[in-house]
Amino acid sequence: MRTPFVAGNWKMNNTIEQARQLVVNLVPEIKNISGVEKVLCPSFTSLMAVSAMLVGTDIGLGAQNMHWEASGAYTGEVAPSMVAELCKYVILGHSERRTYFGETDETVNRKLKAALANHLIPIVCVGETLAENEASRTYEVVTRQIREGLKDLTANDGLQLVIAYEPVWAIGTGRAATSEGANAVVADMIRPALSALFGPVIAQSVRVLYGGSVTGANAAEFFARPDIDGALVGGASLKPNEFIKIVQAAAG
Repeated sequence: MRTPFVAGNWKMNNTIEQARQLVVNLVPEIKNISGVEKVLCPSFTSLMAVSAMLVGTDIGLGAQNMHWEASGAYTGEVAPSMVAELCKYVILGHSERRTYFGETDETVNRKLKAALANHLIPIVCVGETLAENEASRTYEVVTRQIREGLKDLTANDGLQLVIAYEPVWAIGTGRAATSEGANAVVADMIRPALSALFGPVIAQSVRVLYGGSVTGANAAEFFARPDIDGALVGGASLKPNEFIKIVQAAAG
């Protein structure tokens, strides 16, 4: 059985004080929801404050990105060991990183290996753009992102991963994929690609999330699908009532 998993990606939102207030509104409601792994991913500046507020709860903390190098002259970057001081999780390869900051399957792969070496649990994002979707290239793109992004990992590495399928055309647009369509991508593209790398047993044990305009209203429909194990939530994670509903839906 794959434990449901819900992560809130706050993106570039919230000052430290705003982050604290969001945690105040969220934690009392979600800390007692059992049967689902819960993770909050604030901006780097808020990680320490949020970390202190999560002590004593079962809510995990994640970073939104990191560099692959251990240290050095990389102004503005954050090393894996720095992330690992506060976090258990890290989001890698988000489409916004690929689109706006030039990340590639190769750089995602380097970050992924560095995250695993620092005992972080990577939430690895894959997904196609609208143009790729309309050109029927979803299989080609998603399979390549899995194959190249997870290149040279061991079977044991595979067991540490969480994958997030985020069709780029659905992120922040209010236009979610259908639950049937998202499940088909996971079942017919992502898990076979994982199986080619790690074998069928591990492919079936890896949790695969859906992300892209997930709300309290549509979450249960996605979670009812057999191959969708939770969500990587963007905008709705900034709205306490919405995020609480999504966590409740994941818990069943």
